[in-house]
Amino acid sequence: MCNKCLTRRSVFSVGMGALAVKASVAAARAQPVRYADTQDAALARLVEGNARYVAGKLNERDFSAGRAARAQGQAPFAAILGCADSRVAPELAFDQAPGELFVVRVAGNFVTPDGLGSLEYGAAVLGTKVIMVLGHTSCGAVNATVEALQKGNTLPGHIAGLVSSMKPAIEPVLKAPGPDLEQRAVVANVQANVRRLQAEKPILAEMVAAGKLRVVGAYYDLPTGKVISV
Repeated sequence: MCNKCLTRRSVFSVGMGALAVKASVAAARAQPVRYADTQDAALARLVEGNARYVAGKLNERDFSAGRAARAQGQAPFAAILGCADSRVAPELAFDQAPGELFVVRVAGNFVTPDGLGSLEYGAAVLGTKVIMVLGHTSCGAVNATVEALQKGNTLPGHIAGLVSSMKPAIEPVLKAPGPDLEQRAVVANVQANVRRLQAEKPILAEMVAAGKLRVVGAYYDLPTGKVISV
């Protein structure tokens, strides 16, 4: 056999070996990464991320770098039930990359049947350690509910359904004297939905009782970007 043929075979073998190594590395990188394994670690990660956001010191990211890994699966460490308001983006507010947060959004950040199913999936299947109900200051859905309850006006279309869903949480606030009615309504709405999620059987309530999940509430302050627990 000629030396030239051997040389070609050697080069071919080395090349195939290098490709195999690269494939193994790619496969390892393709596995979903768990960013926080406990409720405390998950909350700490959210707090630290928001602090960076408020300070304007977001982590630099190459969003294309993790696409192959994310195509293989996801392992978000926290779920956010947030408002659909365009000014509040959870991934930015907590400085988290794609694949790290499992986000459900609806105007008024309240629990819907579909939203509940999504949050159950996030906790039971994907392994989220924390669910945060995230309201925000100057919430249009909350303000509309307050106005509708005060004036008895009916909102058009399916917008009226938002008021009906938020009424049980917000109506008691109207009966309590004090300033900052709209902000108190924001907080009350968050707290009511936290309590509901904590009690939702069979999945979430059992996970909370077993110490596998924590449900917390907070609101996002629009002028500062700070997330404040309630």
